[in-house]
Amino acid sequence: MKVLHVCAELYPLLKTGGLADVMGALPFAQKEIGIDARVVLPAFPKIKAGFKETAVVAEFDNFAGHIVLRYGEYQGLSVYLIDAPHLYEREGNPYHDAFYQDYADNYKRFALLAWVGAELTTGLDSWWKADIVHAHDWHAGLTSAYLAYKGRPAKTVFTIHNLAYQGVFSHHHLYEIGLPESMFNMEGLELHGQISYLKAGLYYSDAVTAVSPTYAKEITQVEFAYGLEGLLNTLQAQGRLHGILNGVDDKIWNPESDSYLNAHYKLKAMTGKKKNKAKLQEEFGLPVNNNALLFIMVTRLTAQKGVDLLIGAVDEIVKNGGQLALLGSGAPELEQALRELAQKYPENIAVKIGYDEPLSHLMMAGGDVILVPSRFEPCGLTQLYGLKYGTLPLVRATGGLADTVVNSTAENIKARKATGFAFKDSSSHALAQCINNAFALWAKQNLWCRVRTDAMKQDFSWQIAASHYQALYQSL
Repeated sequence: MKVLHVCAELYPLLKTGGLADVMGALPFAQKEIGIDARVVLPAFPKIKAGFKETAVVAEFDNFAGHIVLRYGEYQGLSVYLIDAPHLYEREGNPYHDAFYQDYADNYKRFALLAWVGAELTTGLDSWWKADIVHAHDWHAGLTSAYLAYKGRPAKTVFTIHNLAYQGVFSHHHLYEIGLPESMFNMEGLELHGQISYLKAGLYYSDAVTAVSPTYAKEITQVEFAYGLEGLLNTLQAQGRLHGILNGVDDKIWNPESDSYLNAHYKLKAMTGKKKNKAKLQEEFGLPVNNNALLFIMVTRLTAQKGVDLLIGAVDEIVKNGGQLALLGSGAPELEQALRELAQKYPENIAVKIGYDEPLSHLMMAGGDVILVPSRFEPCGLTQLYGLKYGTLPLVRATGGLADTVVNSTAENIKARKATGFAFKDSSSHALAQCINNAFALWAKQNLWCRVRTDAMKQDFSWQIAASHYQALYQSL
């Protein structure tokens, strides 16, 4: 089975969020079970830099100008690079400039990605044709529309990593991207008078997946659907909407072998975690104290991630003598509020604005609790990393967080099911109560160690997800 993934990011070459982590793991896991998986990507500078040599597969002119399609291998994975410097040779973020303004030609930049994905089913590479095209998020949403326009030469799967980002562009761009006016209607590309690349992926694909079973259910509700509940309910009724949980890349996120750690550890040999905690406290300028319950948070600083809920509940950490180490960037007002808290409580709270991959691994290894109080969370990966590293997740029970973390009630602890802490209401009050529950368990170290052991025994490997996708492909 030949499967082509169409996407905009690939860890570790280029990452802005969880999509890159998925694409840096899923195709590799699929190859291990016998699927001929390949990836097509825009040749952003950081992605091009990861390839020592490439071969030209095709050279052509289309609505996006003069394009060269190249082929290369990355760690044994076959990758197509769309080399179009006039569209992709921009430093920094692939979607917006240094002022967080979306590039005005994003409609064309990502239409080209989708167009090439569709053409790789009908001979753009004369040596290889995809049987299944698996497109990811709005950036690749038009892939299924191009394939529908071509008469559906291959089956299509579209994965929603985050429904909040929809790739909406003005109707007048339609003539510039090679699709007919007849596809611009409610039964097609149109959403509130504009073109929605995400809706195209939903509407024209043979199957749609969300990155967790609970998120697949939530997005059929008005609260989570961003105006697409009608279409999503139709897909669910037709059996075309599925929830497949993301996994953890064991080669990258593993406390026994993590290349970013000096002190490794595993179940029944946990001394390294204590060493990482001390190093983490030093790194953030917090008092080195193994008895202090150390909360960590690695996140985009947005309302979606519940950062404002944490700001409203952080006094619970301080008054209980706990510590908080936070790494992230995002909304300026949230960055400022966190800086002010760190200044107010220097013994308890420390904040680093930005992103630092090595530091994020140290935080996962050195923390006691990882905070993920998201208002919504399609899957979430950081809570899975927390389970793997014995850093108990404290989450709001939504999306993939609800699917992966079991609350530490007395009953669940006794049944050896508890793996962290969960709260339901999206409020600072509910989060504060949950933080207090964490302190209550921390006071009973024998029970804490039991829950941590059960958390570390959880299996969320990519091999499980790869087999679920294989079954879906075969059903098509």
